[in-house]
Amino acid sequence: MTTRTDDVGGTLLEGLTNPQREAVRHVDGPLLILAGPGSGKTRVVTRRAAYLASVVTKPWHVLAITFTNKAAREMEERIAALGSSEGMTVGTFHAFCARLLRIHHERIGVPRNFTIVDRDDRRKVIKAAVATCGLSTDNYPAPVGDHIISNAKSELHTASQFAGLDLDWQQKAYARIYAAYEQLMLDMDALDFDDLLMKVALVLQRDADFRADLQDRYRYILIDEYQDTNTAQYAIANLLAEGHNNLCATGDPDQSIYGWRGANIENILAFERDHPDTVVVRLEQNFRSTKRILSAADQLIAANIQRKEKSLWSDLDEGAAVRVVECEDGGGEAEWVSRDIARQIRDGVPPSDVAVFYRVNAMSRSLEEALLRDGIAYQVARGVEFYNRKEIKDVWAYLRVLVNPSDDVSLLRIINTPTRGIGATTVKRLVAKAEEAGVRPAQLILETDDLGFLGRSGAKVKEFAELLRALRLLVEKPAPNALAEVMSLSGLRAMYNQELLLDDAPRANLDELHAAASQFQLEYPDATLVDWLEHAALVSDIDGIHDEERGTVTLMTLHAAKGLEFSVVYIVGLEEGMLPFRRRDEEYVDWEEERRLLFVGMTRAKHRLTLLRAKYRMLRGMTERTVRSPFLGELPSEELEWVLTEAAQPWGARAKKNNGLPPDIAEWQPGTLVRHPQLGLGQILTLSRGVRRSHASVHFKNGKRETFVLEFADLERVDFDDVG
Repeated sequence: MTTRTDDVGGTLLEGLTNPQREAVRHVDGPLLILAGPGSGKTRVVTRRAAYLASVVTKPWHVLAITFTNKAAREMEERIAALGSSEGMTVGTFHAFCARLLRIHHERIGVPRNFTIVDRDDRRKVIKAAVATCGLSTDNYPAPVGDHIISNAKSELHTASQFAGLDLDWQQKAYARIYAAYEQLMLDMDALDFDDLLMKVALVLQRDADFRADLQDRYRYILIDEYQDTNTAQYAIANLLAEGHNNLCATGDPDQSIYGWRGANIENILAFERDHPDTVVVRLEQNFRSTKRILSAADQLIAANIQRKEKSLWSDLDEGAAVRVVECEDGGGEAEWVSRDIARQIRDGVPPSDVAVFYRVNAMSRSLEEALLRDGIAYQVARGVEFYNRKEIKDVWAYLRVLVNPSDDVSLLRIINTPTRGIGATTVKRLVAKAEEAGVRPAQLILETDDLGFLGRSGAKVKEFAELLRALRLLVEKPAPNALAEVMSLSGLRAMYNQELLLDDAPRANLDELHAAASQFQLEYPDATLVDWLEHAALVSDIDGIHDEERGTVTLMTLHAAKGLEFSVVYIVGLEEGMLPFRRRDEEYVDWEEERRLLFVGMTRAKHRLTLLRAKYRMLRGMTERTVRSPFLGELPSEELEWVLTEAAQPWGARAKKNNGLPPDIAEWQPGTLVRHPQLGLGQILTLSRGVRRSHASVHFKNGKRETFVLEFADLERVDFDDVG
């Protein structure tokens, strides 16, 4: 294709490095952009999209896909600032697929106003599916079923296809649960997150005319974070690009950290095999991190085998050494971080430019306590948690029933919320009658005049039906108007106002929800209530991070840190079993993905990076001795500064008398019997007394062996005569 050369194209290339310009100007054929961290990837992707729309083709022929709402908003805003976004499709995979499903619902075979269920509600439906199969959730827990069904859908296995695989007896039971789950979801006119992708991928595979229409519409496809695609997303991208083959994949195998949720690193590693005439552009210059941070991260990731070779480099200053801090315990680690953050803030670093990363959410507790004690404002990046609060889910359920009366999960949540005298027995009768009549419960109460079969509660259910009829009139109103009336007419606003003296958080959260709806309506004036429900349903953790002017330190998991940057970064928990992470009952550790996760965390730091570990950490209620993470040994020693904190009095032990030790510690020795509140009777195998800390290794009657810090441990000595 011949491109138009004009002033617009020249402007879009200004300020770019040679590799960046090459990536932007590439037109026809497959393109792989290997973009290292901090290499200006977003700038290149947005300039490329604008270049295609302004110089090469029409904006509506360009499809730009990324993975988070936050990244999609940033991409859309940047492209708009370049004057090229009108008519272009920019969004996440899930949002793009949801849009296709709404527009082409008849062709694809889904209801127009389908409900997108969240994880909690999905697991409720799975529990119901387990019961439908005559099985027990004790033997087939919903979280396990959730994981199995999600993986199957990510691999594009329908329930019948999954049942046809070579399965063991337990998997065969889950195949039955999967089929029952699908039927329940069909009856409810509901889809889960995996359905959004799977249904689009399957219709693209089977419907050649539909595929051709979309291929003609989207002639240039840009996929960001390609290393994070799963089988369904890979199929969608390649089916849309089939024929014209104008697929641009941007990503970095070294930042592939979502294997646990189905991402397949092979999708990017095999891109050149899948597309033999691929042009590869490497973005290796880092514009974010100092040379010493970059050198440490680059040497760490070089230990991986599953990667594409690239050499990161920077023109920035050498910068400070990467600090490695060893603390006595998890509490001491949190205290050290909090006090160092206070020093950074006193030195002029804005709190919003400071972040603390950890491998698992449970590690935030001690950090939060330390920051609270030191008076440091912080936010925890858990965006989805807002929508999981009871008051929000109550309102959400009303809105979902308003749009989709077949949503049984939401209906049963609100039928007696606020309390209106409809008890569990009445609900069971209602559900049973609906099943007998072959209708949904909402249809039964809305279309049946005589509810006498519900006894005295029939009148209450009739009142609820009248409420539903009134609410359904709001479905065409803008989201903030509909939301305000739903909260008022349902009685939820009054209920939470009455509880204000006990807790003002629910009311404040409802106000925040209304503000979110209003903001959405301002950004998308023509949007419907369905559009807003869909938008909010697809929110992710990273979308919960507040703007910089909020002036707070950010706490988040390493997974949530992807795509962000901070001047000062702390990564805690550099211990074997924590990073790399290993579940207590699992042998397998994906060392390469765990190493990539640390690499991602390290490369978020611009000026100051600190890695911390605790020699002892309380896990599952017990303090255990830790082993230094092997990743620390893979870092270049010349870029590190080791900091050994004083073995001070144990954190949290200040109030304990006798330095926290048992009063009869002098009588303790190997062979002494002790009792633990949870683990029961045990015998000391080894005992070491230090100046500031004493440790005991104990073998328990149940076969477990644990190591305790005696200042923390709730152990008591037991005489042989007292053992019965």
